[in-house]
Amino acid sequence: MIHILLVSLDKNSLSDLKTGLEKNGTQTTWVESCGELLSRVKKEKFDLIITDEKLPDMSGIECIKKLILFNPLLNCAAISSLSPTDFHEASEGLGILMQLPKKPGKEDVIKLLYHLNIVLNIE
Repeated sequence: MIHILLVSLDKNSLSDLKTGLEKNGTQTTWVESCGELLSRVKKEKFDLIITDEKLPDMSGIECIKKLILFNPLLNCAAISSLSPTDFHEASEGLGILMQLPKKPGKEDVIKLLYHLNIVLNIE
């Protein structure tokens, strides 16, 4: 089973994302800050980390930068309201699997899981 860690203080805005992921057979875990994320990834294995745009202790992209210093092989996706060009500039070199909109919907879940399955080599 695919295990996904959601990092956000705002559970309401990501409830559709969480529900969509779980309806597609994934297990989700929730933490509210980058500090909690870094603590959890030292103890547990996750197939994907999804960061919200703004976390209480830093931005989602800044959190991914810290995360890949710890483990550069983790798969990450980031919620961002930046334009695709600005997102690319801000996240270049981080290996982020996908940019998600502020309120990801059903189509975003399907696209994200499609990309993740390719990376994880799941058919």
